[in-house]
Amino acid sequence: MNNKASYSFEFFPPKTAEGMANLRQVRAELVQFSPEFFSVTFGAGGSTRDRTMDTVLEIQAEGYGAAPHISCISSSKEEIRELLQAYQSKGIRRLVTLRGDIPSGEVTTGDFKYANELVSFIRKETGDWFHLEVAAYPEFHPEAGSAQKDLENFKRKMDAGADSAITQYFYNVDAYFRFVDAAQKLGVTAPIIPGIMPIYNYTQLARFSNVCGAEIPRWLRMRLEAYGDDLASLRAFGVDVVTDICAKLVQAGVDKMHFYTLNQAGMIGQIIRQL
Repeated sequence: MNNKASYSFEFFPPKTAEGMANLRQVRAELVQFSPEFFSVTFGAGGSTRDRTMDTVLEIQAEGYGAAPHISCISSSKEEIRELLQAYQSKGIRRLVTLRGDIPSGEVTTGDFKYANELVSFIRKETGDWFHLEVAAYPEFHPEAGSAQKDLENFKRKMDAGADSAITQYFYNVDAYFRFVDAAQKLGVTAPIIPGIMPIYNYTQLARFSNVCGAEIPRWLRMRLEAYGDDLASLRAFGVDVVTDICAKLVQAGVDKMHFYTLNQAGMIGQIIRQL
């Protein structure tokens, strides 16, 4: 297959010096795929703010595109303004712009309730300085009242000034294609980039999926459960499953993919090479 897709990779900011050293090694392995950018997540309520920025600036200093996540829940306009100014001063030109998870026990949401409000605020404060990515949910946001309401919320974010979107991961390719079709019928013209999650272990994946609303199809769930503690076989099977998903995306003309790395490189390298 002639693989014409370009890639981006998501990291979380490490908590330890050992974690940072590991992430440097992971980046060294992933740069061979000429990524468009590396994104770095932002903890609930801004809990990783400094570590997110440190990781982003290290990636940028190595000469690669870096995109910090920025979430607005529990944040004031002044806090977001300071963050935007800090990233502008460092020459960062791309942001992954999210509502963010509400920290447990949190009562107030801060000055922003939804991601579209954050997108509007960033555009008002910084004009076209940043390329803004937002989130999309092919199987719909777990808090969505209905599929239609979720699509309308997504369009609201795009209309507020987002440049492109990255989807939650999925294992049902039709869910992605149907979501893109429905969004385009609503008038969304910006790219909707599929998010890809390698299958590292079943328990972790099931936990993530329960929280974010991504469906693990029954056939896949049962196959993964059957591997039990045999991680090597589960991962080999997972590489084949995810490679097949990526191949179907490429065959349909998708030219960008965003990998959720969990700060690991090996399986992603296998998937991209198999393409």
